[in-house]
Amino acid sequence: MQIDMHYYGTYAIARAAGLGPEAACTVATCAQFVDDNAAQGHVEFGDGSRIDTEATAHHPLDLTNRDAHDQRRVWVPFHFIPGNVGDTYTERLKCRMDSEIVREMRDHHLALSDRAFALELLGIAAHVYADTFSHYGFSGVSSRGNKVDADSFCYHEEVDGVDDGIDDLEPSIREYITGKTAKFFKKRGGYGRLVSNVKARFAEVASGALGHGAVATLPDRPYLVWSFDYERADAVAGARSVRNNPVTFLAGCRALHNMFARFVRQRPNIRDGGVKDFEHIAPQVRQILVTQADKEGRIRSWRDAAQSGDLFSGGGEEIPEYRGETWNDEWDSLNGGANYRAAMDLPIWRFYQAASIHRTYVIRDLLPKHGLIVD
Repeated sequence: MQIDMHYYGTYAIARAAGLGPEAACTVATCAQFVDDNAAQGHVEFGDGSRIDTEATAHHPLDLTNRDAHDQRRVWVPFHFIPGNVGDTYTERLKCRMDSEIVREMRDHHLALSDRAFALELLGIAAHVYADTFSHYGFSGVSSRGNKVDADSFCYHEEVDGVDDGIDDLEPSIREYITGKTAKFFKKRGGYGRLVSNVKARFAEVASGALGHGAVATLPDRPYLVWSFDYERADAVAGARSVRNNPVTFLAGCRALHNMFARFVRQRPNIRDGGVKDFEHIAPQVRQILVTQADKEGRIRSWRDAAQSGDLFSGGGEEIPEYRGETWNDEWDSLNGGANYRAAMDLPIWRFYQAASIHRTYVIRDLLPKHGLIVD
C-alpha cells in the first residue's frame, strides 16, 4: 500500500473508530513513516548519551535491499510478515492476508496500550496489518517463489471468472499504470522488461525477486482487479493468482477499524466523539477504493470524504498534512544537543522505541513460536 492508504486511509479509519484527531494523526503518521524511515545511524548528545535509529524500510535503489540479513530484519517484520501456510519454508515465509500470525501480533501490541509509545506501536501495527491485505502471496526475502510468468499478466476485463462489479480500466489509467510500471523497472537498472501493449510483460528486478518486485506496484493500487501466474507452479500453492484489490483493501480497512476500536476501549482517554460502525461507512470507503486515479487523486478522495462528513460521527473535518519530513527535521536537529531529554518528548523517538520492540518481538518471539526462524 502507498501513502493514500497508509496515511490518509489510516487516519480516516482511526477517526471513525473513535480516536481523537491528534491520536489519529500520530497513528497514521507512524503507519506511513514505516515506509519512509530509511534512516541509519544515530544521534549523539553532549553529555555522552546516544540514540540509534531503527530503519524500517530502504530506498528502492538501496543495495541494502539485496542483503539477505537485512531483508530478514526489515522487509520480513515490517512489510511481509510471514503467514506460516504451506509445506516448505519458502512457502511459509509468504505473507498471508489476515493470518493467524499477524492477528497475534495485533493482540500483543494492543496489550501494550498503557505504554508511552502505545500510539506509535499501534501505527506500526496498522502498517504491518494493512500490508497483509495487499502483499499476500509474496515474501520479504529474495526467493524464486516470488517470481511471476512474464506473459500471464491481465487487467480487470481480462481476468476470467471475476464478477467484480467494477468499471473496466479507463484508457488513461491503463496508460498511467503502464508508464509507472516501466519507470519502476527502469529505476532498478533495467533488469525488468516491459512492453506497452494491452498485456504488460514482467521479468525479474534487480532485487532478486524480493517481495512483490516482480509485479511492480500493482498490489498497491486499491482499484485494480488483476491476475498473474507464478513462474514456478511447484514453488507455490496454486500457480494462478487472481487479485481483487478493492475487495481485499476493504477487508483491510475493516480489520484496521476493529483494531482501532479495541484500542479506544482500552484507552478511553484518547477517544473523541462517537464511533462510527464500519458497516455504516463501508459504502463510502468502497467508493474511495474503486476510484481510478493516480496517488494524488486517491488522496483527494479520502480528503473529500473526510470533509463531507460521511466518515466521522462529528461531521466533516480536514485530514492534516503528513508529518514525516517534520519528524526527520526534528530528529536531525538533536545531533550535538546537550542531552537526550529533548528527544524523549518527540514522537519519532517513541516511533524508534516501538519499531525496536516490534522487530524484536516478531523475529525473536512470534515467528519462532510458530516454528519460523528468520534471523
